[in-house]
Amino acid sequence: MAKKKPLILVTNDDGITAPGIRALIEVMNTIGEVLVVAPDSPQSATGHAITINDTLYFDTVKTIEGSPQKEYSCSGTPVDCVKFAVNEILKRKPDLCVSGINHGSNSSINVIYSGTMSAAVEAGTLGIPSIGFSLLDYSMNADFEPTKKFVKSLALQCLKNGLPKGVVLNVNFPKLSEKEIKGIKVCRQANAHWEEQFDKRTNPLGRDYYWLTGEFVNEDKGEDTDEWALKNGFVSVVPVQFDLTAHHAIKEINTWELS
Repeated sequence: MAKKKPLILVTNDDGITAPGIRALIEVMNTIGEVLVVAPDSPQSATGHAITINDTLYFDTVKTIEGSPQKEYSCSGTPVDCVKFAVNEILKRKPDLCVSGINHGSNSSINVIYSGTMSAAVEAGTLGIPSIGFSLLDYSMNADFEPTKKFVKSLALQCLKNGLPKGVVLNVNFPKLSEKEIKGIKVCRQANAHWEEQFDKRTNPLGRDYYWLTGEFVNEDKGEDTDEWALKNGFVSVVPVQFDLTAHHAIKEINTWELS
């Protein structure tokens, strides 16, 4: 009797037509049965937002002839996509959820803003092994070919071994050719932040408006971080937990005079 193919949910935050998700779909089709539910327009930096004060629309997407996956576009956020796929479309829980491949970095502090990673985290909260993939290239013409071998390997290992309870993977790729990539480093999130500014401008009607700008500052010199791995030609893999409790701080805060 033939072994049943794993069921894989694919989503992203750059939108269902983005080249990154098309590359991810291509790889996942070599592994299992694929369902795609992704935003109908870019939803970068939406974090874990969900739609509660507006209606949601989902439309079937016509795929390229011969493509086996089913696809739906969503008017909402990446997290909306995961919720809808699990609760409305699928008859059983996916064996794996993959999100991306994002156009741009989601390493270090960027993970908390990322719609790509929030979709993976949402699936993780539902008990689905999940991975978010990102490439350090913001261009819509980014070359995802060098990532495909690593994407497939990580997905297969995740299906084979599962993930620890409460953990999803944040995977980032350097902008390098496959030959230039030195391998994979499992590492920690670098201690870094954005020094932000607002670029103030005035529209023709005299009303001020602002563009958020900023500079990424990495003050972490450790050689066990995602930023170090990426800078030195490695794929970074950071296990991310979605229990946000600072367990180490409980004892200290219990010393306060609370009433």
